Amino acid sequence: MRTLAALRIPGLVVMGLVILGFACGCAVGPNYRRPPVNVPPTYRGLTPEEAAAGAPRSLADEKWWEVFQDEQLKELVKTALQQNYDVRIAAARILQAQARLGITRADQFPTLVGAAAAANQRSPQSKFLPAFETSANQVGGSLAWDLDFWGRYRRATEGARADLVASEWARREVITALIANLTGAYFQLRALDLQLEISQRTLASRQDSLRLTRLLANGGSTSMLDVRQAEQLVFTAASEVPSLEQQIEQGENFISTLLGNNPAPVPRGRKLTEQEHPPAVPAGLPSSLLERRPDIRQAEEQLISANAQIGVARAAYFPQISLTATAGYQSSALTGLFSGPAGLWNFGGALTQPIFTAGRLRSNVRLTEARQQEFLLSYEQMVQGAFREVSDSLVAYRRTQEFRQQQELLVASAQDATRLSHMRYSGGVASYLEVLTNDTNYFSAELGLVQAQLNERLALVQLYKSLGGGWEP
Repeated sequence: MRTLAALRIPGLVVMGLVILGFACGCAVGPNYRRPPVNVPPTYRGLTPEEAAAGAPRSLADEKWWEVFQDEQLKELVKTALQQNYDVRIAAARILQAQARLGITRADQFPTLVGAAAAANQRSPQSKFLPAFETSANQVGGSLAWDLDFWGRYRRATEGARADLVASEWARREVITALIANLTGAYFQLRALDLQLEISQRTLASRQDSLRLTRLLANGGSTSMLDVRQAEQLVFTAASEVPSLEQQIEQGENFISTLLGNNPAPVPRGRKLTEQEHPPAVPAGLPSSLLERRPDIRQAEEQLISANAQIGVARAAYFPQISLTATAGYQSSALTGLFSGPAGLWNFGGALTQPIFTAGRLRSNVRLTEARQQEFLLSYEQMVQGAFREVSDSLVAYRRTQEFRQQQELLVASAQDATRLSHMRYSGGVASYLEVLTNDTNYFSAELGLVQAQLNERLALVQLYKSLGGGWEP
């Protein structure tokens, strides 16, 4: 019993040092505080009425499936979120960060190792020594612990934890970009479909007009010049068709890649002109953008990690305290292995203090401080860039709406001018050049209207992304 009591002595000593270490220990280095940033009171790009209202709710608070109502588009986005390689790579990086955090955090705790050994040896008789046989059996455990008195490992764990959170925000940024890219590519595909439809319809109409003009020329009612001008209209429309078909197939290939699939046709939903968009797009409060945007949150977590590394570097200035202990039993006979006299233990501690490192420690501290300053500036730059993106998107969305409205008026006017020019040509009071000019203008105006409708929807997508929407499940 006296031996068992003696074996408890190292455990009591270790426990006392543990309590002392945690009670007296401190974490050197600066504690993180969010740096102040210059937040504007309102976004530039809002109308005076919107700025005065100052609604706290933002378009980014809406779920992506509430902003984009096309059912087929929703299915494409769901597929992309499951299969897209960038999203899956980002998820794998989170697992890596979790593992690194576990490795780093383990340094704060003691390492316990158990061991058992048995050896038997027999030596034959020699000229000088008689024959003998030995047996040694041992079982025990050892403990090794570097006390984190100065917070070196705690700061490292703090940095690793921030890296883990940063990787999660990076995944959300990938999701936000994926939804924006896929939605934008889908709208572009539907715009190309509409342009192809217009081109094919115009081509058929111009081919009918060309046949009529040739009949009139054969009958002597018009000149060959009118035939050539009619042919120009046909060739112009015909040249648009293969170009648009090429862009459509390439757009489908791009969307297939975003879905994580090989190039293939993409199912369609609503036409571009049938795509719903919210009548009002509230931007919300600029201060909420710091909490909403995944790239800003990622940059802040990287700053937290860099700030923690300063503490790791400064802790190297101070003494490192290490504890070691072993305890167990050793006997030449298995039957007496766990008896009292077979017990053994030892306990020790060590303290190491850097004396001369040729400036290595000082330079390492300066390096971590410079890195922290770099991440601080990157964070501030990210915030400033985010405010600019929101303002640009607000202006773009409002101006593209105004441009689309004017383009609709242009198409209506060009359509009527084309109708009147055909009537004047049929009545013999105008040349076919007038028909050519007005028909060309009408065709260009129709294609321009499609582009204006596309730009309006792409501006909505960019505004939703710049406000930090789309990453929430």
